[in-house]
Amino acid sequence: MGEERVGFIGLGNMGGRMTRRLVGAGIPVTGYDADPAAAARCGAAAAASVAEVVRGADIVLMSLPDSRVVEAVVAGEGGVLSACREGQVVADLSTAAASSTRRLAGLLAGRGVAYVDAGISGGAAAAEKGSLTLMVGGEAAALARLAPVFAPFAAKVVAMGGSGAGHTAKLLNNFLNAVSLAATAEVMVAGKKAGLDLHRLLDVLNASSGVNFATLNRFPRIVEGDYLEGGLTGRLMTKDVVLYADLLHELGVASLNASGPLASFGLATALGYGDVISNRVVDAIGDISGGIRLHEG
Repeated sequence: MGEERVGFIGLGNMGGRMTRRLVGAGIPVTGYDADPAAAARCGAAAAASVAEVVRGADIVLMSLPDSRVVEAVVAGEGGVLSACREGQVVADLSTAAASSTRRLAGLLAGRGVAYVDAGISGGAAAAEKGSLTLMVGGEAAALARLAPVFAPFAAKVVAMGGSGAGHTAKLLNNFLNAVSLAATAEVMVAGKKAGLDLHRLLDVLNASSGVNFATLNRFPRIVEGDYLEGGLTGRLMTKDVVLYADLLHELGVASLNASGPLASFGLATALGYGDVISNRVVDAIGDISGGIRLHEG
């Protein structure tokens, strides 16, 4: 088989960064985004439609906001299903509902197309560096074909099982991410209001049982006034927690801890932080706690 032609649908916050990594590695990409200028920003050849990307590619990657958009792009008018051909591989790098993923995989299988769900972890910074973690679901042969395409932006790729397994693992991970971010934001606001030195507080937390991704990687920057802009927004974080709760309902597992992050990120959205990085949840909690900011100035 010759060199695989790569198409990318969704060139936004994450998709654009992954596309730049591919182009930087010498892999030409034809891309489509609702923003016509997005392809040029990440070095892709611009396509006029989803169908044009699919017709010109052997492997199609997608990075889209949610299952509703994924379903429209795959099964809607002028979508992937209308333009695909036997032997293609489509990989969805979005955060999506596993039940939707399995349904779309079945539709594409009927056309001889392999559909792989590839949840991503690491955020914008890891996408820039090429150090994302991918948790993938789908057929082994399709994953093998995707390996050289994933390599420029992913340092770790873990096969989780059949269709939907990657997106399931992603939702479980994102829920823990949401819990740790929301809870640490609350703790840091309390520490600030109590008059603690926040650098020392983080030193203690990171050497103690309260350590988590947010204490290690987010708040050392936030207390310096750097919110790490460009990552997952508060509105999308809320969406991920809702998807997690839906998943647990489908599985028949009690969801006892979703209310905390739902309340925290819902508050952030209500106060105007929904479309900026989810780390701003700390400011939302600070707003209703007497106007507290971790970093002054």
